[in-house]
Amino acid sequence: MKLEKMKEITFPISDNNDWAKKAEESLRGKSIENLYKSTYEKIQIKPLYTKKDLDPNSLAQYPGESNYSRGIERVGYKLKSWHIANKLPYKTLDQLIEKSRLAFSAGQNALAFEVTEEVFSDKDSLKKLLKEFSALGTMSIHTKEFFIPFMKVVLEQQSETGKMTGFIGSDPIAEAATKGSFNQREKETFNQWLESVKEADSSIPNVKTILVDAAPYQNSGANAVQEVGIALATGIYYVQKLLDNGWELEKALKKFVFHFAVGANFFMETAKLRAARILWDKAMEAYGADDESRKMVISAETSQLTKTVFDPYVNLLRAGNEAFSAVLGGVQYLSIGTLDEAAGESSVFSERIARNTQLILKAEAHLEKVADPAGGSYYVEALTKEIATKAWEFFLEIDNKGGIVEELKASNLQKKIADVRVQREKDVFMRKQSIIGTNVYANVAEKASFKGEGKSIAASAEFERLETKRLAEPYEILRKKAREIGEKSGAYPTVGLICLGELKKHKARADFIQGFLSAGGIETFRSSELSDIKAVFEFVQLSSLNHFCICGDNSQYAEIGVTLVKEIESKFPEVKLSLAGNPDAAMRKEFSDAGIQQFYHLNSNNYEILANLLKEMEVALGAK
Repeated sequence: MKLEKMKEITFPISDNNDWAKKAEESLRGKSIENLYKSTYEKIQIKPLYTKKDLDPNSLAQYPGESNYSRGIERVGYKLKSWHIANKLPYKTLDQLIEKSRLAFSAGQNALAFEVTEEVFSDKDSLKKLLKEFSALGTMSIHTKEFFIPFMKVVLEQQSETGKMTGFIGSDPIAEAATKGSFNQREKETFNQWLESVKEADSSIPNVKTILVDAAPYQNSGANAVQEVGIALATGIYYVQKLLDNGWELEKALKKFVFHFAVGANFFMETAKLRAARILWDKAMEAYGADDESRKMVISAETSQLTKTVFDPYVNLLRAGNEAFSAVLGGVQYLSIGTLDEAAGESSVFSERIARNTQLILKAEAHLEKVADPAGGSYYVEALTKEIATKAWEFFLEIDNKGGIVEELKASNLQKKIADVRVQREKDVFMRKQSIIGTNVYANVAEKASFKGEGKSIAASAEFERLETKRLAEPYEILRKKAREIGEKSGAYPTVGLICLGELKKHKARADFIQGFLSAGGIETFRSSELSDIKAVFEFVQLSSLNHFCICGDNSQYAEIGVTLVKEIESKFPEVKLSLAGNPDAAMRKEFSDAGIQQFYHLNSNNYEILANLLKEMEVALGAK
């Protein structure tokens, strides 16, 4: 075709209906509704978003303008980048000092750690640490339950830390939620906390001391709507406390920093942070705050919920994804966890990689050079609005029942979060939600250290506490159990795979079963191509195993399956048989009557089957 002719060509204007028709052609007659997905937030995700999905009234025209969905700075990170604030794990104060110096020499610009009793072992050294790094960068310190004693140390050298910036804060409500009680009586806890905040304001006025910490809720399984609603309820509770104690509104708001954990759902997490700023802006506008005071300062960390002990290098990818999402969401402080944090460990290498991930996002991905890169995305903007709307409704539920503290004391919030967690776990157990290296693509030969699965409820708990447990933990406990069985019995838990016929007939299901069982640390011993009953008998006898799974195609099952099962049961009555596949009801009954005890297929509850199988194997191998 000649160029002049090409210039005359026009393209018809297509709309959503045209796209839907084409999509349904690709779906081979299935409805477009099959592409819709529902999230844990009960938000329906459409396969395609367009300009029609945007509400012009809900959009901020430019970054740095109310409603602040697009960030709190007009040029994004161009003039003021986010702080690299990776929380440094430590066992001693000397180790913290050493790690902090190394981190600052290699790109970190915020002193970041969680306070433990260990930092008080040498108060003079602690003071020197704070003095040294307040001159080099900013603070990003979670004091947890040690806010008051830690602040006393800070204030003892106020003349040397008066120019300190950043935040040193705690959230007494979040702390109580994780423990099931307040450190002291509720009233005393808040009175002492308020007094310490007041003292800090006069001595270190540029340091934020009121931390609204939503991370424990996310790490307990909460969805994005719950996180934002709880953060808003907590923030308003603290605002009211300060106002009731004589604080001016704008002065009080300067003390706030909000902390979120950022999970694996990339766009949902970005939209979550944007929605949080919208609601805080609107809530503080109702209080009468000026535009500048309504800006939400956000600190974020990569989620603990999503990390794994096994295949730890995959945590690098998870953390990178979560950090990218957080930056697009517009955070001011960011902490990326180490790849081995789930195992309770940390190395110079893993800390360097976590730090360099942030440096790559800044210097190589150039995220600090673009203002609100997610802005204008039909999907992100629509998702932001939905989260904001639902989170406001959730906040109103909390508020109508007496506020955040009363809802925690009544254990209502914990139960709602637990409901979401149960659904998350169910999806993991059914393998609808993949955890690479854990419930799918697990390396059964991999060994890993385990340090403290879960936490016990304190005897002094006054109400139900949040259950902070990683989604991978149940599987990791199975893997640990499998290893213990092997060490005690001398025989590692193994299932024999009876592979029927030529390779192409059994390979797909044999591979599926191998992956299915490896998630629980159970090995497989695969037969050669078995073509007759005699060969099957020889394999069963020579393997000396108690559990076997038959792998073949549907035609083989229909032709010889039931007869084969009966023959094996007759010859080896002590053997337990399972079948790879999900036959129809009639055939399933035939197989069950013949002796099949379990069917392994895509809709099986993987975790439940593995847990029961390991119990049987523990007894059979005498490992108890």
